[in-house]
Amino acid sequence: MADHLDLHTVGDLLHHYPRRYAERGELTRLSDLPLDEHVTVVAQVADARVHTFNGGRGRRLEVTITDGSGRLQLVFFGKGVHKPRSELQPGTRAMFAGKVSVFNRKRQLAHPEFKTLGAESGAEAVEAFAHQLLPLYPACKQMESWQIQQAIDTVLGPAGHEETALAGLVDPLPDSLREGRGLATLPEALRKIHRPATKTDIAMARDRLKWDEAFVLQVALARRRRADAQLPAAPRKPARDGLLTAFDARLPFTLTEGQRRVSEEIFADLATDHPMHRLLQGEVGSGKTMVALRAMLGVVDAGGQAAMLAPTEVLAQQHHRSITEMMGELAAGGMLGGAEQGTKVVLLTGSMGAAARRQALLDLVTGEAGIVIGTHALIEDKVQFHDLGLVVVDEQHRFGVEQRDALRSKGKQPPHLLVMTATPIPRTVAMTVFGDLETSVLDQLPSGRSPIASHVVPAKDKPHFLTRAWERVREEVAAGHQGYVVCPRIGDDAGDEGDASKGAAGPSPEDEAEKRPPLAVVEVAEQLTKGPLSDLRVEVLHGRMQPEAKDDVMRRFAAGEVDVLVATTVIEVGVNVPNATAMVIMDADRFGVSQLHQLRGRVGRGSAAGLCLLVTDMPEASPARARLGAVAATLDGFELSRIDLEQRREGDVLGQAQSGVRSSLRVLAVIDDEEVIAAAREEATAIVADDPELTGYPELRTALDALLDKDREEYLDKG
Repeated sequence: MADHLDLHTVGDLLHHYPRRYAERGELTRLSDLPLDEHVTVVAQVADARVHTFNGGRGRRLEVTITDGSGRLQLVFFGKGVHKPRSELQPGTRAMFAGKVSVFNRKRQLAHPEFKTLGAESGAEAVEAFAHQLLPLYPACKQMESWQIQQAIDTVLGPAGHEETALAGLVDPLPDSLREGRGLATLPEALRKIHRPATKTDIAMARDRLKWDEAFVLQVALARRRRADAQLPAAPRKPARDGLLTAFDARLPFTLTEGQRRVSEEIFADLATDHPMHRLLQGEVGSGKTMVALRAMLGVVDAGGQAAMLAPTEVLAQQHHRSITEMMGELAAGGMLGGAEQGTKVVLLTGSMGAAARRQALLDLVTGEAGIVIGTHALIEDKVQFHDLGLVVVDEQHRFGVEQRDALRSKGKQPPHLLVMTATPIPRTVAMTVFGDLETSVLDQLPSGRSPIASHVVPAKDKPHFLTRAWERVREEVAAGHQGYVVCPRIGDDAGDEGDASKGAAGPSPEDEAEKRPPLAVVEVAEQLTKGPLSDLRVEVLHGRMQPEAKDDVMRRFAAGEVDVLVATTVIEVGVNVPNATAMVIMDADRFGVSQLHQLRGRVGRGSAAGLCLLVTDMPEASPARARLGAVAATLDGFELSRIDLEQRREGDVLGQAQSGVRSSLRVLAVIDDEEVIAAAREEATAIVADDPELTGYPELRTALDALLDKDREEYLDKG
């Protein structure tokens, strides 16, 4: 049980809640059994016979069971015959679990697990049995649901005497909160979730247990926010008529209302004497980089330095290029032709030449460079700043929390922190995952951005649709535009799955069924240059190319010297080529919903309309096609992020991948339980403000320590 289900203590077992409950009537419909699924049925043995084969050496037991709605055959072979033969006599009622298969055109269970239910005598026993809610637990092949139930029954003891077993439990909810909200006690909730008499019992138990999860997590985050607020930081107020004023004066457009509002929130934070911790959410192309750049210029104005961290070299170079272009002579401070209020903007990546790197490091330590843009190379020990005032992290989910912390430790005092993400996060998730960050949202696109039309291309069902897709790419190029073709894999290495798996929510069942390897950049590029796009200038871009080669391709693509770029998801974040209007995503079903949305945001960045074609081999009725249909149907990232979350386990949301710790959420659903999370946040904030060390709440401290084993505490610390 410990190995397969990660249940090590009695407490773990009691908090392993049933996934659902079956009523006897629901369980026993043999006529409705789905093929290839693990099922649990309650039925009566109608017939049991042993057959011999191989000259009497082999034995097979065939048992026929019935529940009035249908019949089902069970088969047992070899030594597995003895126990069922003695226990499954005709007339015996039992519970059976196994995988439904077909043999000789009849459904059967081979070697099912079973548990006899004893002879029910008297109407009362039958009635009780008929209406009993049977808990079905998250199980695995090695541990059936009822074996877990037996273990829990052993812990709880005889019915009606559970209080004795549950007496020593630590209840994290303060009595005043529990009574004020009308919630059940913890022993009562655990008894009702494992042994409910009615559906009301289940609802009452779940309501209480959701509160435990939401509240303990929100207390952890509230303590984090409070600790951050205690840290000292240097206030950074932009100088009057300084670099920021000069930059605003040279902008060829006006900021959107949203950009102005969010900038005000950021500048208000920067002016305080404790570190800003702000999450900036914005749709792809909503102008987050502009807001971040103005914040960085404001900090430079105030005598500090600003660092921007990008997840990839391609993106760091892209940011460096676009920021120096936007700043013009203001980015050439101290150099010939530079503006007098200007500053130096340097790039620092792992693959730079020694001389360029030495100069960049020197510019940072002397304070000559006010702005540095780089990858994780920025956090190496050798990198020293003159006075680091602001850290901007682009694309939070790509960046390890340890890395961000290391950079924050380079300031004389903790620098202000701005985290940017283009993956829209529903409010509840922001409260749960980024609970220690204040959130700003940019929800309008800058003027001049164009709509993107998205369509699913079912290549297997309708091959002519794919032919038409390549015609559309050629039409866009003929009109003077450019396009992307995105593949999940690089392809010059058999074991390589490219970059797609990073953003997808794990392989779906359809992927498992689809044995063909994902399409690869190298192969697809070759097919296109020999086939449908033979008359166009096609280039490839992927993560294993040399940095100079990558930068060269991106530069030529941006300059319009390449018609079609065949790439992996390296283009997912930050690549900005306004002339690119078409994108074809191959094997689109192998990408996550939010990742498809990110990719699509690379087109339609100029005045011409964008086109995104999602190519898939998946059949029409599959969940994968439904997911792609949802992406094609809306450009609203918040709506898509809800769809994405509903299709994934909540554990993914809580950064399980980053923290390496299993999700602590068992009954709380981040999307559905918005009210509980918001209320828990209020209660948690009030308690922590009143008693930061929780000295008056020893049980809550214990629960907090259990939730925040060291790894998770660090994850929240840096989250």
